[in-house]
Amino acid sequence: MREMICIVCPKGCRLQVDEKPDGEIIVMGNGCNRGIPYAKKELTNPTRVITSTVKIRGGIHKRLPVKTSTDIPKGLNFDVMRELEKIEVEAPIKVGTVLIKNVLGTGADIVATRNM
Repeated sequence: MREMICIVCPKGCRLQVDEKPDGEIIVMGNGCNRGIPYAKKELTNPTRVITSTVKIRGGIHKRLPVKTSTDIPKGLNFDVMRELEKIEVEAPIKVGTVLIKNVLGTGADIVATRNM
């Protein structure tokens, strides 16, 4: 039995997840229906949305907030962060601008999350 806290909604339910020998995954403790798929995905293929910043020239601040357009495999988090360290953009930038397309072949783009 494995325990985890669900992060899908603000409730933060404490989930108990049990994987049976036949591969069936049993989830208990969820306060809404979204906890079950979250726990199953977290157990079999954990992913995360990356939020960070990149350098920007000519902006009102020195760093521009960015994020991945979709979740990526959790194991690639540090590799994506290394890619973000390599880039510097030039102002002006509009929110939603794609700064890196298909980062590391994940299918996720790095997008600006603020106008600057």
